[in-house]
Amino acid sequence: MKTNYLDILPGDFAGNSRVWIYQSNRPFMEREAIEITEQLDQFVMQWNAHGAGVKGWGKLLFNQTIILVADETETAVSGCSTDSSVRIIKSIERQYNVNMFDRLLLGFIVKDKIELLPMAQVGYALEKGYISPDTLYLDNTVLNLEDLKNKWLVPIKDSWLKDKLSISAA
Repeated sequence: MKTNYLDILPGDFAGNSRVWIYQSNRPFMEREAIEITEQLDQFVMQWNAHGAGVKGWGKLLFNQTIILVADETETAVSGCSTDSSVRIIKSIERQYNVNMFDRLLLGFIVKDKIELLPMAQVGYALEKGYISPDTLYLDNTVLNLEDLKNKWLVPIKDSWLKDKLSISAA
């Protein structure tokens, strides 16, 4: 699995561009991924806030994670435009019978693929060696493009989980 996603992120967006990450509870099949990509492309082309176009970007990464980015340097994303982005994600949920809003289902890169673990089982998985402090974690709590670039795909020991699980960063 290629985990270098930096080369596909928008290069002409401000570092403080807002980011929303939605992780599916299962990977999408190839046909689904193609359809979702088309839906995301169409959405970001039509995304607007109070009639003004939003400079947006949306992609399906790792066949399981949808990332939406809005550069607010010219048009601020309002409640209505945020609601429209949630509507597209909810539509994808219904269309493909997936859950994109379970924030307690955490993603890790294990044996070159995304493995999901309920937050309550992460300590056990660490204890049993299924994951380690060096296992890459998809930190879907990042809020801006700069953090997406630098803090999204990080070893557990470098994430907010380290304190929750009493892992030293050494």
